[in-house]
Amino acid sequence: MRRPVALVVLAMLAACAEPSEPAAGDPTGIAWELESGMVDGGPLPIVATHHVTLSFDEEGAGGTAACNRYGGAYTISGSAITFSELFQTEMGCIPEEIMESEQLYLEGLARVDRFSMGEDRLTLSGDSVELVFHALPPVPTAELTGTVWVLDGLVQGESVSSVGGERATLELFSDGSLLASTGCRSLNGHYAVSGAEVSVTGLAAEGECPSELVGQDSLVVTVLGDGFRVEIQGNTLALTSSDAEGLLYIEAE
Repeated sequence: MRRPVALVVLAMLAACAEPSEPAAGDPTGIAWELESGMVDGGPLPIVATHHVTLSFDEEGAGGTAACNRYGGAYTISGSAITFSELFQTEMGCIPEEIMESEQLYLEGLARVDRFSMGEDRLTLSGDSVELVFHALPPVPTAELTGTVWVLDGLVQGESVSSVGGERATLELFSDGSLLASTGCRSLNGHYAVSGAEVSVTGLAAEGECPSELVGQDSLVVTVLGDGFRVEIQGNTLALTSSDAEGLLYIEAE
């Protein structure tokens, strides 16, 4: 039995047609952290205490680039992605490996032109560039807010020291405001969830500190002011900054 010519032609055209490009997934609405990278055939150094992160929102893409915060515009179409108008803050960090990681990452990000997604993984690729990220857990905002947290430990690297001075507390409210104290000064400001981190703006201090509490006061202000990650386990709260400093709190009774 002979098949109609029209059907034969349609079958031939379908066989020759380019396969449709599969959906690449949607990387927005997720906080990502760089776990490995290759730029121009060499590995991108990853510094465990200085994270490289990426998140997307309506205003653009950005995060932390080992030392500085960065941002810029992005466009996504199918599996194509580009970043443009990239900018960064201008803080210096040591050791030199941190700045090398940041420089290579930002250079590579500017050359990215496609992406792919797997389970909890995002890969950005381009001309001699591959950046692999894993998804970060979201900030537990509901557990963090509406609770009085009492400072119980000061973290610097791998050491934890005790807290001195008056009772130091931290409170984050659902309206985006923040109240805290350092053991000798009171603090107030506003916070916002940015990717997997909490960023604080307009942090203001009131009061004076005796010499023996200056270091504690400085650490609290630095961790809160520089932005931090949150981990809550039971009645304990850990805030961690990008340079291996942190604060440990317990829920007030």
